[in-house]
Order: sequence, then C-alpha cells, then structure tokens
Amino acid sequence: MNLSDWTFLMPVFLAGIVVVLSHVPLGQEVVKRGIIFIDLAIAQIAEVGVIAARLLDVDSAWGTQLFAAGAALIGALILVFTERKLGRYQEPLIGILFVLAASLGLLLLSHDPHGGEALKEMLSGQILWVTWQQVAVSSAVLMSISVVWMLFRKRLAHAGFYLLFALTVTTSVQLVGVYLVFASLVIPALAMRNVAERKWRAGLYWGWGIGILGYGAGLTLSYHFDIATSPLIVWALAVCALAGFFISSNSARFPTKK
Repeated sequence: MNLSDWTFLMPVFLAGIVVVLSHVPLGQEVVKRGIIFIDLAIAQIAEVGVIAARLLDVDSAWGTQLFAAGAALIGALILVFTERKLGRYQEPLIGILFVLAASLGLLLLSHDPHGGEALKEMLSGQILWVTWQQVAVSSAVLMSISVVWMLFRKRLAHAGFYLLFALTVTTSVQLVGVYLVFASLVIPALAMRNVAERKWRAGLYWGWGIGILGYGAGLTLSYHFDIATSPLIVWALAVCALAGFFISSNSARFPTKK
C-alpha cells in the first residue's frame, strides 16, 4: 500500500475501531441478558426515523440524527416497559418489534424510486466513504456513552441501559450500517463470554482485540481484492472470534504456573 491508500483507509479503520471500543462493552451486557436481537430491533427502528426524515425532506444531518434518535428512544422505552411487564417474553417481543420496524420501513420506501438503494445502504452501510468529520463526531458521542456505561453500569437500571444502547446504535448504524452494528456488538462478546464470566475486564480486552483485528483484516482484504467491505468485515469478525474462542479456551485449561 502506498501513502494515498493509507490516507483513504485511515478514517475507515478508525471508524471501525471506535465502533468496536464502544460496542463490545454493551455487547457483553446484551449477551448476558440473552437479548441478542435487541440491536437489530433498535437499529431498524432508528432507520425508520432516518427514512421518515428522508420523506419529509430533512436535509440537515442533525435533523436526520434527531429523527433517528427519537425513533430509537421510543423503541427503547417500549422495551423498558415490556421487560418490566413481560420479562420472560422479552426476546420474542424484540423480534416482533424488529419485524414491525422493518416492514414499516419497506412500506415507507415503497413509492420511493430510490428506495431499494436506500435500504441496501442502511443495511450494509457506506463505511468506505466515511469522512474525518463523521469519525470525529461519532467518536465523541460513542466514546462518551461507552465511558458512562463502563463507569456506572452497576448503578444504571434497566431504563439506563436501554437508553444508552439506543443512543449508541443510532449513532453507529448511520456510520457502518445495521449488519456491522450487529456483528460488532454480538460476535466478540459471545466468543468471549466464558472469559468475561471469569473476569469482566479480560473479556473486554479480548473482545476489543478480536473486533479491531476483524475490522483490519476485513478492510485490508476488501481493498486488495475489491470485495464488498461490510459483508467481508462481518466474516472476518466471525473468523477472528472463532480463533479467539479456541485460544482463550486453551489458555484457561493450562494456566501459567506462578
């Protein structure tokens, strides 16, 4: 790679690092609670907000963000209510919420001549075309939320978790798309679940390492072989997570002697 290649890829890779650093801690909680599909549901609800802003000709990036955040927060409040009232049925309710939001998005885009392209962009994202400004703004939001969660996660009630989660997904889904948001949250956290159960910080560090390595490998392969970036990063995350799972499992079986 020459200097121009690195100049092009650097903001993309930094966007991936920011997503990994902010999503793995929340992903651990998602896996712990067994509400795996919450990120898909919240992300899809946020996208309905983006679609609504598009149909209403909202040109401002902040305006679109407000629509997306508003929709995601409404979804989060619904999940807070259902967890309190119907906790044992939370996972199927999350699935229903996802299907309803996805269907509503399709209905809203049904008369848009560019609806298919817009839907594809929302799902797979446009990570290759992120700008330094997007990375800077998203980093400030995502890392602030991540710090709050890691410092106060034991004190935050269910409502606090859902609201922070909604704000995180709203920001990241417009940066990398629904697929990468889901993969970044769930794949590293699930692979390192056994490590995190023994020591939370160790699971966090392993998850971060898997995520950063997966983004780096997927991005590099995509650039060299001209393959779709987001799907390849998802697969790279899965491969790195599988390798990390086996390495960490073997390390646990043979502890270092003091």
